[in-house]
Amino acid sequence: MPPPLERVSLWLTLDAVTGIGPVTAARLLAHFGGDIAALFESDDGHLRALGLHSAQIRQLRWPLPSVDQGLRWATEPGNHLICPDDPAYPDLLKEIPAAPLLLYCRGNLAALSVPQLAMVGTRHPTYAGKDNAARLCAELVACGLAITSGLALGIDGVCHQQALATGGVTLAVLGSGLDCLYPKRHQGLAGQILANAGALISELAPDKGPLAEHFPRRNRIISGLARGTLVVEAAEQSGSLITARYALEQGREVFAVPGAPQNVQALGCNKLIQQGAKLVLSAADIVEEFPGLVSLARQPAELPEQRYNSELPYADLLDNVDYETTSVDTVAERAQLPVEVVLGRLVELELSGAVMAVAGGYVRARRANHV
Repeated sequence: MPPPLERVSLWLTLDAVTGIGPVTAARLLAHFGGDIAALFESDDGHLRALGLHSAQIRQLRWPLPSVDQGLRWATEPGNHLICPDDPAYPDLLKEIPAAPLLLYCRGNLAALSVPQLAMVGTRHPTYAGKDNAARLCAELVACGLAITSGLALGIDGVCHQQALATGGVTLAVLGSGLDCLYPKRHQGLAGQILANAGALISELAPDKGPLAEHFPRRNRIISGLARGTLVVEAAEQSGSLITARYALEQGREVFAVPGAPQNVQALGCNKLIQQGAKLVLSAADIVEEFPGLVSLARQPAELPEQRYNSELPYADLLDNVDYETTSVDTVAERAQLPVEVVLGRLVELELSGAVMAVAGGYVRARRANHV
């Protein structure tokens, strides 16, 4: 076995030992100055003194079948198995508590170490949430940041897709093994990420499926790879708030996009802001926290907003349509007009580009602003 694979074999063996996770492994390795070979060369008595029991020592001496499986996977074209003592292991990730013992990767390894911002949010975003995610993602890519997220439905998917659409680099951290990609409807998106200098990452063995307990572990890697975490839209119990909490514990910046109090999908973001997360309206709010790392000079100038409401039909009705989904009944109630009248006028506003029909009602187009 070539020396690099011998080293990988040691990490695979340690990772496979029952009852040894990243925290226990870090404690053991600290005793040996981080030298995994020294750990394996230690006699049984020394290992017992460090708290290992007989079954664990036996698994260190006689590796489980999963070790050979991992080695075979690592030798297949396009696959990379990165250990903490590998130069390709990201320095920022190495700094976090309970850093992964292994990173199973596909794609561009250089992407792991470029400046990244994590963007996360609900799997059930509103129109405004998707719009904010796409707009901010495009601005951040223009500033030279790679976008890291979790390949989930909703905000995660919007961010990956927008990063690709604007010529950026994006990384996806999975809550399953790379050979059990989840969700399945994002297999095409995963392929696009790989085709555009991005990377797919997991600490789980390739054949591991998506279990509920995998996703919180996945979230600490998303925040650990990035300089900061931006929560775009999240309810009070959203898993995105777990990512934000990890970012705080890791000493990273936390950002949040505010939302209307009536929007339950924004309550998590609003609470984060109350608790000290930085309120974000544009990429400038994020970039200014990283002086010297990225430059606003790369950000394209914003197009002047078109102010033409006075030329629109029924401009007064437009005032009753929000940037978040507004039902026709709500518009009618606010405007104090019959529903059938409001429907006709909304159709005209839609034809003029001032509103958009979405599930549940209408939203105001961003370019339709007050005079």
